[in-house]
Amino acid sequence: MAFEPPRRLVRALGETAPDGDDWLAKLPEVAERAVARRELAVERVQVPGGRSSLVVLVRTAEGVPAVLKLAPRRARPESERAALAHWGGRGAVQLRDMGAGGAGAVGAGAGAAEVTDEGVLLLERLHPDVSVRSLPEAKALLEAAGTLRRLWVEPPASHPFETVAERTGRQAEAMRAGAAADAEIAPLVDAALAARAELLAEPPERRLLHGTFRQSKVLAGDRMPWLAVGPDPVVGESAFDLARLVRDRVEDLIAQPSGASTTRRRIKRLAESLEVDQERLRGWTLFRAVESGVRARRVGREQDAELLLEFAGWL
Repeated sequence: MAFEPPRRLVRALGETAPDGDDWLAKLPEVAERAVARRELAVERVQVPGGRSSLVVLVRTAEGVPAVLKLAPRRARPESERAALAHWGGRGAVQLRDMGAGGAGAVGAGAGAAEVTDEGVLLLERLHPDVSVRSLPEAKALLEAAGTLRRLWVEPPASHPFETVAERTGRQAEAMRAGAAADAEIAPLVDAALAARAELLAEPPERRLLHGTFRQSKVLAGDRMPWLAVGPDPVVGESAFDLARLVRDRVEDLIAQPSGASTTRRRIKRLAESLEVDQERLRGWTLFRAVESGVRARRVGREQDAELLLEFAGWL
């Protein structure tokens, strides 16, 4: 089978690929090798798929439905493997092969199959076309928040994960550069960076977080109604994880005359339901919205940037 990457993946990786990166060019060969090594039967490539990985629907040699996921190193797939192994299927998709695909994997069970392809994950098959986002908004938020709560566990004692301080530190540098080049966004960037500094001064907890959680990352499953997929795990406080969920369906919020007040009510409701400090959630929501808006502007996604920065202005 020809493993043609979806256009969405090609476009998204093209925005972030460093000079000389040839992962997309090598992808068909890597996919063929991964399929052959695991004796998988390929059904189809998932389209439109994600923005950072190729997702292939497959069956194992025993006929069990599964998903083969291939991602470049910059998408941190081995960190994803380590988080999924640590969660062990609690609230998240399960690994089908538990061996170490690269440095940093944890939680591999005894007798697990050895996997040598870096960036290749074999996963439990969920229902890829049915996400929490398909539910009415209030129900979707409730189900997504319940799934997220199950992921907030103590990280392994010796873990390979980036911290919130480290990740947002890198992001802050890019935000400063964006503000220096565009005076229009400078006040929002200053407010977001000030919020970050205050939030990091006294973090209330250290939990293993999904890192990029939103409604579309929660898919229908068979062993549980809803399970999270696609983590970019990070260690820090719960409010950081919840902040991305606050702005879900941002285009609908912006279109509402009452969008600002709806957003404030959403922050209050989510904070109370998950026992997160409301002001800390507001602060991380501001930082993450501004960071995403600045990044969208940097790569030419002007419509996304405008939505995100208008949303951030409400906070």
